[in-house]
Amino acid sequence: MFFNKFQHKIKTIEELQRILNQRPKKQKVVMCHGCFDVVHPGHVRHLAYAKSKADILVTSITADRFITKGKMRPHVPQALRAINLAAFEMVDYVIIDENPTPLQAISILKPDFFAKGYEYISQGMPTKTEEEERTLDVYGGKMLFTPGDIVYSSSSLIHLAPPSIRYEKLWALMESAQITFADFQRVLERMKGVKVHVVGDTIIDGFMQTTMIGGQTKTPTVSVLYESQKNYVGGAGIVAEHLRAAGADVTLTTLLGNDALKDFTLEELTSRDIKVNAILDENRPTTHKNAVVAKGYRLIKIDTLDNSSINDALLDLFAEYIEKTPCDMIIFSDFRHGIFNRRTIPALVSAIPKHCYKVADSQVASRWGNITEFKGFDLITPNEREARFALADQDSGIRPLGSDLYDAAQCKTLILKLGEKGILTCFGRDHTALDSFVVLDSFVDHCQDAVGAGDALLAYAALALAMGESPIMASILGTMAAACECEYDGNIPIAKSDVMKKLDTVSRHMAYSEETQMKSYQKVGNTQVPVELA
Repeated sequence: MFFNKFQHKIKTIEELQRILNQRPKKQKVVMCHGCFDVVHPGHVRHLAYAKSKADILVTSITADRFITKGKMRPHVPQALRAINLAAFEMVDYVIIDENPTPLQAISILKPDFFAKGYEYISQGMPTKTEEEERTLDVYGGKMLFTPGDIVYSSSSLIHLAPPSIRYEKLWALMESAQITFADFQRVLERMKGVKVHVVGDTIIDGFMQTTMIGGQTKTPTVSVLYESQKNYVGGAGIVAEHLRAAGADVTLTTLLGNDALKDFTLEELTSRDIKVNAILDENRPTTHKNAVVAKGYRLIKIDTLDNSSINDALLDLFAEYIEKTPCDMIIFSDFRHGIFNRRTIPALVSAIPKHCYKVADSQVASRWGNITEFKGFDLITPNEREARFALADQDSGIRPLGSDLYDAAQCKTLILKLGEKGILTCFGRDHTALDSFVVLDSFVDHCQDAVGAGDALLAYAALALAMGESPIMASILGTMAAACECEYDGNIPIAKSDVMKKLDTVSRHMAYSEETQMKSYQKVGNTQVPVELA
């Protein structure tokens, strides 16, 4: 494969130091450094000029975590950026620099020349370039500047349109983690029977279908004709349904009002073989969020709910269920509709059985909530808005934001949901290491309804992690489940077969080699079709 064909050129600084040996060298070495987020003709000219001045061209790239230009940069992860450069015949070696500047790499490798673009000298030498020149002077190295007036930065091109490389990024990630598509099926099959206790706010998501009649002439009032009403179990309830659809043995402990929607909820959940500990509050309704829809457009959403905190008696009931329900994993599904708040969270957390995998999901659309209140959990899955609120940080890029939240929450794994941009996963004791971030784009092909995508992601990612799978495996499975949910209209539980179907589609897009294409497809008439359909 492409990845393996050029992998031999990618080295650590220590490996390359042994290869190049100490000065004086038999062969001249020139070194270039940059992000190379998108390789363009200016870069090619720069590298070709540098190679013309020496026998060996070493290209170092800035690691993902040190790139701070733009909130979503880099668009191309470091493994792919390294391979892109290694594929050039003129490039002899590539290193991913573990430091924010190339100064240490220069000191260790001691190249004869360090090449920079003309832009770094045309308006006077910048301070950082002066530091690089001083580092070269220590051992007698020289600075080179590529002639011409081409700007060698990728930023101006990226601002036009971010690169669309979701399959390439997934492919590089799977290669690095040695994950195959057969592994996904193995993990999905193992999810059967995992005992999960979901605790949280059940929400009934309603959709009132209407037809536009017109508007009043005297007031700006929209007039619609009622056609039908459809309700779905949402909130913690749909999390439980996703888990059950994945094969888990699920118990849901939730808060309901004593009303008709309570009956609807219990009937729906028990029909899916979910055990429900329904804690009733006579003084509040079952949470109902009803959208009025006309021709596919949501005109208004009418919420029937009570966000006041549960009383001490109900809190004790929740804590008792948490303590006495046997489980492999517990998920706190927090929508801030009465169960979770600053007063109740310590008691609920302290009731969690020992050796239970702990997950917290905070989805606060119209309320105040803070994911860092669930300190020390194994997995947390906030979205970007919730992360920024928790840290009072409006400006940082996604990677520093994830890193700071990881530290503040003291969690083992963080999956930061980025909506249509995908996810960022942060993990590991040394979460600033080169390979401690996972960035995955969305794999939605035709979005019908994005509501509930985060719940599907949570269910499949959490199950994988609770079973001892890697954060990379969990992130990929969660991303695929979220994509499946977006392609359905309404909050529908995602089954393992849905996830495998999506993975099968993705695998065909990633079938680069002619051999793989031949195995995956067969010619029927004048059309190439999948083998199982032939």
